[in-house]
Amino acid sequence: MDLLPGFDTLDLDVAGVRVHARVAGSGTPVLLLHGYPQNHLMWHRVAPTLAEHHTVVLADLRGYGDSDRPVDAPDEPAHTAYSKRATAADQVGLMRALGHERFAVVGHDRGARVTHRLCLDHPDAVTRAAVLDVAPTRHVLHHVDLALARTYEHWFFLSQENDLPERLIGSDPGGYLRAKLGAWSAVPDAFDEAAVADYVRCFSDPAVVHASCEDYRAAVTVDLALDDADAAAGRRVEVPLLVLWGSRGFVGAAYDVEAVWQQYATDVTARALDCGHFLPEEAPDETATAIAAFLAD
Repeated sequence: MDLLPGFDTLDLDVAGVRVHARVAGSGTPVLLLHGYPQNHLMWHRVAPTLAEHHTVVLADLRGYGDSDRPVDAPDEPAHTAYSKRATAADQVGLMRALGHERFAVVGHDRGARVTHRLCLDHPDAVTRAAVLDVAPTRHVLHHVDLALARTYEHWFFLSQENDLPERLIGSDPGGYLRAKLGAWSAVPDAFDEAAVADYVRCFSDPAVVHASCEDYRAAVTVDLALDDADAAAGRRVEVPLLVLWGSRGFVGAAYDVEAVWQQYATDVTARALDCGHFLPEEAPDETATAIAAFLAD
């Protein structure tokens, strides 16, 4: 089953990295970036609505879905290949290859962290941005407590500097993925089984599991160093930023989400939706409406 009928499928080489994408619609461009442990299909209930008025691009982040799984260059620090800087550069290259020098970007979870970095590294490329159900990486890591450790234990498990996470997840990748979807969601039967089957298909590739671990290793090393440097230099997201989160998820319970993002961005619009972590699948109509209204401002 194609969950995105009418969306063209593309595989584009961006500076040596193949990026898998789906494209549909017409109008001002908007890039949608998925989170962990999913791929572009997580937007299947939101993207068609946005495509009524926009050119919508759905991309698999490097290492996830059907995009390439690059490795660190010999002269790079460990985990650089999965820094949000490298992943953001992929997405800017993808959009330029499609003819979009400037575009809006919406990210969920890991995709939201890429969105944050994209706004900082490529401010001239971004018209508007939205981040879904995250606090900034730097804020999370500088405010670790028991609640975070118990709920987001995967941050510390996946970032271990050995292959133990890969070995354990690889023993039952489908079971692991479904357990995470269940633990972080709050709306029963929120996920389309065809989408979940595709998440499992991709996650059953050991290279995807390894890449996802590298993503989290980068977060606590390369990414945190870049974020700290930006904070010290006073760099902030300057474009209008929409912040959405699930009122029944960890992010809403653990943080004053709007106040936190106001420390990292100059123009913040924020609201909670009645769901858990996976807004585009648990509350698709509300998510699409909020994003569409923000893009139309």
